Amino acid sequence: MKLLIFIIVYPLIWILSILPMRLLYIISDFFRLVVFNFIGYRKKVVIQNLKMAFPDKNDKEIKSIAKKFYKHFIDLIFESIKSFTISKKQIEKRYVYKNIEVINNLAAKGRSIILSGSHQANWELSFGLPLKANLSCYGAYTRIQNPYFEKVIKSSRTKFGYDGVPTGLFNKKLEERVKNNIQSLYILLSDQSPQVHKTRYWATFLNNWVPVHTGMEVLAKKYNFAIVNMNITKVKRGYYEANFELITENPKEHDNFEITDKYLKITEDHILKQPEYYLWTHKRFKHKDKYEQWLENRKASQ
Repeated sequence: MKLLIFIIVYPLIWILSILPMRLLYIISDFFRLVVFNFIGYRKKVVIQNLKMAFPDKNDKEIKSIAKKFYKHFIDLIFESIKSFTISKKQIEKRYVYKNIEVINNLAAKGRSIILSGSHQANWELSFGLPLKANLSCYGAYTRIQNPYFEKVIKSSRTKFGYDGVPTGLFNKKLEERVKNNIQSLYILLSDQSPQVHKTRYWATFLNNWVPVHTGMEVLAKKYNFAIVNMNITKVKRGYYEANFELITENPKEHDNFEITDKYLKITEDHILKQPEYYLWTHKRFKHKDKYEQWLENRKASQ
């Protein structure tokens, strides 16, 4: 059955992928109308997220952000489809790294780097980073259950030198490279919610208490990695700029969770500049009411 689905669906994806972007955006506009006005895909979740993140905005302002988000969201899907056949020339034109020297200067010092980021603008097309960075680039991803789609998607994402590692194998891969003294850049998107029972830290993010992944900070301190954040800005439709900001070159000098707090502040500030380009379809604040109970349980266990 998985092979049959692949045989039916993949040719359609490939045909779409070879179309010019201007034509894909016409198709995207049609699907945006359908998804937003008729299907309403996760519309309640998006609206609820926006109201919780921006309590000072009225309904008209919230709806305006939501409409812009859905236009971007559908564009993101078609841009991801385009990535199957996008050329080196195209991706370098559409995805510009403004200050890659932040990465390459650290690389010249012999440092390995954790590159933090968030689901802002278009993070999918960052697989072109190895074209500019003087380091091997590795990123954790969730493995697709259909092995045929898994193979072609991984092939697409690694064609410019990027190496995608399934989430469950990421730490093992990292440890192997550290053991063999292989200098690398590890990409981690840290704005997702961890399981509450595994949470070590909570923080306020966009006006809500959220459980926070701290793996970036833990790994950096353990292996003395530098941490750089990548902020992605949407310049115009189909064009993006990535800017790099050093969070710390000496992670062991920071108190616990100080690095995590700095990452969250950078991410929040960037979202506030372009709120319509953040990924709002996930339930961003689904655990906010569990903070008090988590705090009580932690105090009781101490």
